[in-house]
Amino acid sequence: MSSSQSPFADIADTVFIKGHGTQNDFVLLADDDSDLEMHPETIALLADRRSGLGSDGVIRIVRSASSGIPGAQEQAEAGAEWFMDYYNHDGSLSEMCGNGVRVFAHVLVTTGRVAADAREILVGTRDGIKTVRTVLNPALGKQAGDSIATAPSAPSAPSAPSARTLPGSAGDAWYMIDMGEWSLDDSDDVLVSTSGIEVPRPGMRVETGNPHTVVALAESAELESAELRDAPVLDPVPPQGSNIEYIVMEPARSDVAGGEGALRMRVFERGVGETRSCGTGACAAAIAAHHWAGPASPLQWRVDVPGGQLRIGITPNEDGTRGSVTLSGPAVLVASGTIS
Repeated sequence: MSSSQSPFADIADTVFIKGHGTQNDFVLLADDDSDLEMHPETIALLADRRSGLGSDGVIRIVRSASSGIPGAQEQAEAGAEWFMDYYNHDGSLSEMCGNGVRVFAHVLVTTGRVAADAREILVGTRDGIKTVRTVLNPALGKQAGDSIATAPSAPSAPSAPSARTLPGSAGDAWYMIDMGEWSLDDSDDVLVSTSGIEVPRPGMRVETGNPHTVVALAESAELESAELRDAPVLDPVPPQGSNIEYIVMEPARSDVAGGEGALRMRVFERGVGETRSCGTGACAAAIAAHHWAGPASPLQWRVDVPGGQLRIGITPNEDGTRGSVTLSGPAVLVASGTIS
């Protein structure tokens, strides 16, 4: 089939990279100088797991200054050369994606778009600039946030990803993102009706760049019984929609300075459905769990999702309704090629 007959004719000959963060997967399109026109129907086909490459989202790699996206020029002037132009599985725009930012930063480094020895990577997003740092997988014996001493070398060909030289396995390429400001609203619960869970449950609204509704469940059996093939029903319905996180809190760990909270999470993402992970959702889940557990509860949280494990660091304000948050986790690249 020629490119003119292809449903991907408008992005034909574009280099792509497939990657994931805790199995939240993305197709990244190389469009450094903003030559592509991103059509929602094309994006949805590309993300489809039968008709396309298959992914939870599609990310356009573009220079902030040439992207034409509102606010991106100002981000370029502030040092964010590259913009993560993110689209949901259905082709709709999304403000932010924490797992996507890690994969995006990993691609910038491995393709030579960012210097291999960069201590920080500034990434432009529709939720403002996100600062990304390379950190060590805490499973290797240190906590997320400890810097890796030696950065990888950039490959000679900027269009193709290559493996990073890191201690341990390929899964040890961890990144920490300063996710910026968060806020929660505990004044008015949202009722969440979910297939597989007998009665509607109250949820807490948390804003972490994307809107979230966090639902606490009593035990793992409830978490497993939730049927997330169909969209849960929220009452009232938030104006911009909402991602919905279901969590079960676990005993806190005592081997981390100050203690580390732990929880399990499943998520239904707006415009996508259930995914194996959600970075902004993990942040929202940890923030809600800390709020419910009280101000003396841990500020560091381990979040186990179906696709792996994430680490969250919370800095709340005095009344606990606002603050800042960091997200740490792995980024893995699995394939690259050219759209035909």
